[in-house]
Amino acid sequence: MNEPLAITMRPNNIDDVIGQKHLLGENKILRNLIENNKLFSMILYGKPGIGKTTIAIAIVKQLNLKYRMLNAVINNKKDFDIVVEEAKMYNGLIVIMDEIHRLNKDKQDLLLPYLENGLITLIGMTTANPYHKINPAIRSRCQIFELKPLNENDIIVAIEKVIKKKIYKNLKIDEDSKKYIAKLANGDLRYAYNLLEVAYYSTKDGKINIDIIKNINSKPVSFYDNNEDGHYDTISAFQKSIRGSDVNASLHYLARLIDAEDLDIIYRRMTVIAYEDIGLANPSIGPKVDACINACERLGLPEARIPLGDMVIEMALSPKSNSGHVALDNALNDIRKGNTGPVPNHIKTNSFDYKYPHDYPNSYVKQQYLPDNLVNKKYYIPKTTSKYEQALKSVYEKIESS
Repeated sequence: MNEPLAITMRPNNIDDVIGQKHLLGENKILRNLIENNKLFSMILYGKPGIGKTTIAIAIVKQLNLKYRMLNAVINNKKDFDIVVEEAKMYNGLIVIMDEIHRLNKDKQDLLLPYLENGLITLIGMTTANPYHKINPAIRSRCQIFELKPLNENDIIVAIEKVIKKKIYKNLKIDEDSKKYIAKLANGDLRYAYNLLEVAYYSTKDGKINIDIIKNINSKPVSFYDNNEDGHYDTISAFQKSIRGSDVNASLHYLARLIDAEDLDIIYRRMTVIAYEDIGLANPSIGPKVDACINACERLGLPEARIPLGDMVIEMALSPKSNSGHVALDNALNDIRKGNTGPVPNHIKTNSFDYKYPHDYPNSYVKQQYLPDNLVNKKYYIPKTTSKYEQALKSVYEKIESS
């Protein structure tokens, strides 16, 4: 079996790891642990291809520790039992576990006592946010370290290491091609290695140029897994860009979601934004979003991108107000704190003292509606970001002062 280049290039010590200087640089936490010859259970999380497994293996090899590798999904309970017995035999074992966020309850229950007494030291790896996806019992026994995405220069350094080690005979690649691979990889070193390897073997003389790479793949890797953090990060960036009135960033993240063909989440998020972030500053935006969604449903992709683009531009550039949902949240907070009171008698169902507003000038009459203990409570704080809410504010202040 031919070993993939990504495995061949995997380092045996942390000095050769590409990137992650915030953990492995001089006087940083993982480096200091290794130099102090001390290892604790930990979870490494981050995007694919940025060095989680590489760091785990480099640590155990540099410290010359006995270890076993498991996958939380692929390996069954019997495999876990064997690892526990090995740990007892060696009086301690490092377990490097991929996909740890998918660890089921049976396997967790098997491991927990040995994590607790230190017989097993766990290095878990995941692309999921451990604070959301990993069982608290496992999480509380581990230190959590986030790996950062690699930049294009990191990828170029890695390619140059391949050349320096002379892994491939007659390999030649120009600077523009290195930069192109780095751009296509989008921070995923494993992908960069795989692309370099395929490019090399697709030539007769080992000379790699941009045309060869384009023939293999011309589309950058986009970390977008609808079960993991990349999905939620993109959605979050989409909403925050519209909220922040950055029309270009809004279109960028819309394009990512369209490229992933995730129309449902675009529809849901636009609807939320219409009422959460734009709200009373531009009340017509909600019906417009509905009309846009209806048009997109009729059109489908790729044409659906046209109304989506128009709508997102308008949303980004629209005045913003969160006063409506903030007012309701304030009221809900009172309810949840028990800050309520009896409904005033004159507005109860069978009251004879209720004053019917339509019987009075301008359909308004002063009377108490809030419970006695909340009479002067103010939930709604108007904003003046639009003419519409300025008009509401004027009515509100007139009623309040009457």
